[in-house]
Amino acid sequence: MATGWAKEGAVQDQIDSTVEDAVLRARSRLPQGPGLAECEDCDEPIPQARRDAIPGVRRCIACQSELDKADSFSGYNRRGSKDSQLR
Repeated sequence: MATGWAKEGAVQDQIDSTVEDAVLRARSRLPQGPGLAECEDCDEPIPQARRDAIPGVRRCIACQSELDKADSFSGYNRRGSKDSQLR
C-alpha cells in the first residue's frame, strides 16, 4: 500500500494508539481501593465474591444494574440518522 512519507504500518500504529488510550482512560475511571461491605444505596450486604472480583465496588448487583440502565441513555436518535436510512 502506498503511504507517501509515512512508514509502513503507520495507520495501524495510530489505530492501536487510539485504542490503547481509550482503554487506559476507561480503566482510570474504574473504582480503586477497598470496596464497601454494604451497598451505598440500599445498605444490603455485598457478597465477598463480588468485592473480590471488582476492586472498589460500592453497590450491590441490583442497585448497580439500575444505575447502569439509567446511564445508558445516549440521546442519539438512530431512527432519524442518515446512516440508518441507507440500506
